[in-house]
Amino acid sequence: MISRLYVDLFRFIIEPLLLIYRQKEILWVTVYRDVKVRFAGLALGNLWLILTPIFMLGAYACVYIFIFKVKVEGLSSLEYVMFIFSGLVPYLGFSESLAIAIPSVVGNMALVKNVLFPIELVPVKAVLTAQVNQFIGLLLIFIGLCYLNKVSYLLPISIVLWLLQILFSVGLCWILSSLNVYLRDIQQVVPVILLTLMMLSPISYTENMVPKNLLYLLKLNPLYHMVICYQNVLIFGKMPPINSLITFIIMSNSLFFIGYFFFKKMKVLLSDYV
Repeated sequence: MISRLYVDLFRFIIEPLLLIYRQKEILWVTVYRDVKVRFAGLALGNLWLILTPIFMLGAYACVYIFIFKVKVEGLSSLEYVMFIFSGLVPYLGFSESLAIAIPSVVGNMALVKNVLFPIELVPVKAVLTAQVNQFIGLLLIFIGLCYLNKVSYLLPISIVLWLLQILFSVGLCWILSSLNVYLRDIQQVVPVILLTLMMLSPISYTENMVPKNLLYLLKLNPLYHMVICYQNVLIFGKMPPINSLITFIIMSNSLFFIGYFFFKKMKVLLSDYV
């Protein structure tokens, strides 16, 4: 009985990872193709990968520095811009993942019975495609940190945080993309929820600016822990708060595996819609 439990647990952990590993070549090819097609025909082409985060950062910087005149203790104006960017880039990467992945299963129903490219990989492909913009954004942050001479030895931890974010995004997209087949309202509801979560994430403000009796509301937001972890590593050069880091690790890993097996259960029903 105990040995059977261990076997099931091992299968639970290894199955989704094996699926992605075995199909890594075709995933890479399809992600590359999607990125290429996305900017095909545009005058500036792939340059939009750099321009988009710069425009977003410029808009936030103008509003919070020149209009709201926000001052953060211990940070210069330029450092405050980088502080905003360190939270904004992961949020945009996460929200873009959902925007691309949620309708992806509906648009690829013909793959439900395909064995060469399993339908489980469609949301994964969508999430990975969205990471291209985040990669450019993180690269811009690194350049900014080099200019400010604030590159920390903890910087490699941001790669671990990024991998955790991808696990979290893929797991959530497995769940939402399969539910979207039956409940198309999800595509309309999710952007509203994401906007609310952005307001409740310390992207343009610090925890110290929030009244203590309202701080618990921020900590109920899963994106709060992600943003806090990135900001501490990238901007402040220190380890993330242990509570937020542990929460982010547990949340990302558990949602990844739960999302995969939820999708597998839903896949049986998806065949009725082909």
